[in-house]
Amino acid sequence: PAASAMFEKLVVVDARAHMLGRLASVVAKELLCGQHVVLVRCEGINISGSLERNVIKYHSFLRKRVNTNPKQGPFHHRAPSMIMYRVIRGMVPHKTARGEAALARLKVFEGIPDEYQKVKRMVVPDALRATRLRPHRKYTVVGEMATRVGWKFGALVDKMEDARREKSA
Repeated sequence: PAASAMFEKLVVVDARAHMLGRLASVVAKELLCGQHVVLVRCEGINISGSLERNVIKYHSFLRKRVNTNPKQGPFHHRAPSMIMYRVIRGMVPHKTARGEAALARLKVFEGIPDEYQKVKRMVVPDALRATRLRPHRKYTVVGEMATRVGWKFGALVDKMEDARREKSA
């Protein structure tokens, strides 16, 4: 969403084929400016680098925990939407009232829930993989990486998305 598109009641962004960090930074800024943002199809977000490399990086993140009591955190979410949420949270001062209010304006989903199927979905041109990553470079789809590190609902989301496409066709 550009500066001119600010303060629409709600911006629904189709996150498929966007670069993770670049999309997160644009969304974080919009949230801090007061915009309500909904991210759909988070399982289709891309990260630069091969799948193997990103799985190894995520496994190193999974090893980080409180030694005396791992229940105290850090918490390692496997769902692509929650991975995206955490990246955005890292770009927002979430321990302040302003940051907390900004994160309250964010919703993230795998697939496209019923209430957002008829809403116009935006893209962020500055964050698209096609414009940001050179064609021969490897990239990882977050949904595939999440499945490799323990997300159990990839097949279910695919099935529901296929049903949604059939219904809308």
